[in-house]
Amino acid sequence: MIDLDALRRETADLSSSSLIEWAAATYGSAGVAFASSLGAEDQVITHMISGLSAGVPVFTLDTGRLFAETYDLLDVTRKRYGMDISVYFPDAGRVEQMVRSRGPNLFYESVENRKLCCHVRKVEPLERALSGLKAWIVGLREEQAVTRQGMSRIDWDEKNGLVRISPLADWSEDRVWEFIREHDVPYHRLHDSGFRSIGCAPCTRAVGNGEDARAGRWWWEDPHHKECGLHAGDPQFEPSATGRQSDRSAAGDGSTPFGIQRLNS
Repeated sequence: MIDLDALRRETADLSSSSLIEWAAATYGSAGVAFASSLGAEDQVITHMISGLSAGVPVFTLDTGRLFAETYDLLDVTRKRYGMDISVYFPDAGRVEQMVRSRGPNLFYESVENRKLCCHVRKVEPLERALSGLKAWIVGLREEQAVTRQGMSRIDWDEKNGLVRISPLADWSEDRVWEFIREHDVPYHRLHDSGFRSIGCAPCTRAVGNGEDARAGRWWWEDPHHKECGLHAGDPQFEPSATGRQSDRSAAGDGSTPFGIQRLNS
């Protein structure tokens, strides 16, 4: 049985980079890995990992619907840090079956469809990537969205049966960008165009002033239910069955998801 309180006490005074080093020493390179989506927070953590003597494996998920700029950043990051970043893909047969039965842009039709797409393209590959691990490192921050409030730097991932370590949980967005500028960390070009959180191209738009960092993800849905399933299992990440939004015009300004995507691409 994992004693989370003991782990939190043990690591309470550690800096973010020291927490990553602690994870590497505690679980070993075969027991912990970092899941990067190549977002700003993830690039900060990748930079920290590159400076550690103990190696932490890094992996990312290729859903098949990513922005071209995401692939560009993956190449730049590999070259900058001389790092092997493993890429996990969805099962081709599962994707084919889903698209044949529900269409290529099924996610706009209902929350149920969107969660199915996320499960096939993200959750199932993640389960393969996490197989055999004792802990995983993620780039979550508490202030990113309402669904992430109340999280700690060390939590228990009930769904995957692992310790989840979030070195930047208490960081502000300003602090993330200060680090990026100070250390010349490579970052996603779309951040310069108002994209504060970047996922699959059809499900991501730029955000406006006053919107939270993840407002551009599945923007047609209720913000209290906007998680893809990668971080489910804890109460703060577990969407309820209510608040579903199936109207493809629910962007808030009368535009369709397709229209908003074109305006911000």
